[in-house]
This record gives sequence, structure tokens and C-alpha cells, in this order.
Amino acid sequence: MKKILLTVFSVVIAVLGFAQPKIQFDQTTYDFGMIREEGGKVTARFNFTNVGTEDLILKSVRPGCGCTAANYTKTAIAPGERGYIDATYNPSGRPGSFNKNIKVTTNEPEMDVEKPTPHLIFIKGNVSPKPKTPFEKEGYTMGNGMVRIKTNTTKLEVLNTQQHLDTFQIKNFGTKPVSVILNNNGFVTEAYRSFGPEIQGGEEGIVVLKYDAAKRNDFGTLKDAISFTTNDTLEPKKEIYYNVSITEDFSKLSAGKLKKAPVVNLSKTFIDFGKVKQNTAATETITLKNDGKSDLIIRKIDANSSNLKIDCPKMVLKKGESVDVTITYNSKRNKGKQTHSITLITNDPNNSQIIINTKSENLQ
Repeated sequence: MKKILLTVFSVVIAVLGFAQPKIQFDQTTYDFGMIREEGGKVTARFNFTNVGTEDLILKSVRPGCGCTAANYTKTAIAPGERGYIDATYNPSGRPGSFNKNIKVTTNEPEMDVEKPTPHLIFIKGNVSPKPKTPFEKEGYTMGNGMVRIKTNTTKLEVLNTQQHLDTFQIKNFGTKPVSVILNNNGFVTEAYRSFGPEIQGGEEGIVVLKYDAAKRNDFGTLKDAISFTTNDTLEPKKEIYYNVSITEDFSKLSAGKLKKAPVVNLSKTFIDFGKVKQNTAATETITLKNDGKSDLIIRKIDANSSNLKIDCPKMVLKKGESVDVTITYNSKRNKGKQTHSITLITNDPNNSQIIINTKSENLQ
């Protein structure tokens, strides 16, 4: 009797072990060969057969990176039947060789675990770069239109008493003259240009702009812009962007004035708001004191995030005077650990800029 039961059990195990879905690809790598960057998206089709004895289901088909997309058979594939997976690659902006994978997870028994090892299929190829435009050939890759500025961004660090000159190349790729007029913002002015009110067709010239930090009348990290108005039909407004750091000039202070200078003293430079629920606020207070002998002026106190709000009742502190600065953090819909910073700028010549760091753990 025991031998009969053992035999039956063995047969059941064998049947169960055989009765399962199994995927078999015609090929696991598709080589597109050479394709053109400007030629548009290309698609590879991977055909497969269910060589098992139960229905095969593709549980997930996940591209290994954001530049591939997959479409596939979403219905059950019966034993002996065929299915497909389409993998699409967009070559735009991606010249050069590529080799991408797509992870395929099925209902095969070996994948019925918490972290299955998926099947991998691959697409590869080489993208020939698109021909350069007349603008790109000469390095004018910014903006649009027939009149272009070669580099439309600049970064500078200046004292609040300084002026700074920047030279910008500009070219008219068209055949007709185009007017170029600076829109004055009060602190960026035109110091020189190599052409007249109009830049002629085919002409390349320069414009020198002067950034006046004293007229900007601000401190810290700033993002500014200045624009030119043109009659370029494709892009009439040409903008130049400034990333500026302005610090106070203490170089003219005498030894006597330095001895009597204000001295900023903060009760802390790190704030831990702790655990904060979503869409709720937490508040901390920092005491700011003037330990110097002359007025302490708070030039600026700014946060790098809209989640932080700062309330400073006094911006000028007499000798020995202090003020409580209230800092409110609103978690909004952010999740997990969050870090932000606050920049305090004062007229303390030895410590004019202080960074206050904050952290929180946002709960759902």
C-alpha cells in the first residue's frame, strides 16, 4: 500500500512539475544597426512562444531606462501560442551607440517569489548625429530666430560697490538688417557695441554690458535678466541671464571702525523640526543678538524653499540688543526626510553671511 501511495505521489509531483507556462523568445537581442538621430522613433519586435503546458501571462515589461518604451501582449498566451513585445527607442538628442535592456516578468513558477529575476531582452544600435545647423556650426546654440547671442548666461561675484563688464557675441544669420535695442533695467547698461542701431545681414558683432552692483542695491545670490528688443520675426525678445553673488565691501573701514563694528551672535545655526505630518506646520525660534559696539543691520534673511517662512520683527539691532526670529516650516505634501537652508546677511564685517540649516522628517 505504501509503495502504491508513493508511486501516485511521484506521478502527481511529476505532472505538477511539467504543467507550467514557459516563455521562449525567437531572439533576445535586436540590433537596429545605424539609425539617424533625426529619423524619429524606431521599434523592435520580440516574438515569443509559450512552450509550457499552462497559460503564460506577462506580469510586467519594464524598460531599463527612460529612453525605451514597451508595448506587449497583455492577454494570456495559451500553450503553443505566440505573443510579442515591442520596444521603442527615441534617438532624438542621443547620438552615439546604445545598448538598453527590457526586464520581462511572467507567471512562470521560478518567478513566483518576492524578488524574481526577470528575463532580459536587449536593443542596441548606433545613432548617427543629425547634421549641424548653420547656428550650431558657429557655436550659436542658444535661443531661436535669425539673430542669436552665442552665450546668453553669465556668472559673477562682485562687491556691492563694484561694476562688472561682460562681452556678448551676437550674429545676424539672416540677409536683412535687424534692430537691436537694450531694455534698460537700471543696473545693467550698454557700455559698447561694435555695430549701429541695426545689425546687418550676415554681420557678427559684440555687445558689452555693465552690471552695477551699487545700483542693484541688494545682497546675496541673485538671478537677474536683461533683454533686447529686436524685429526678428521668430524671436523678437533676446534675453541674457545673470547669476550674481553680491557681498558687502568692508575694505574701506578703518581699524577704529572695525573695533566698533557690529558682531552677530546666533543662538543656533541648525534647526531640527523633527517629525512633521503632511500639510502641517512646525515652528522654531532663533535668538539673534548684537554683541558689537555699533548698530547691526540685517541686510537680508532668505530661505531657499517656499516651505519656510521667516518672521524677524527688527532689522536693526542696537549694541547688546537681541531679537527672536520665528521660523515656520510647512511640510505641504512633501514626504520623507527634508533639508533646507536659510541665509542670513548682516553688516558684521567678520561674519557677514551665515547659513542656517534645517531638517525634518515628513510623515504621511
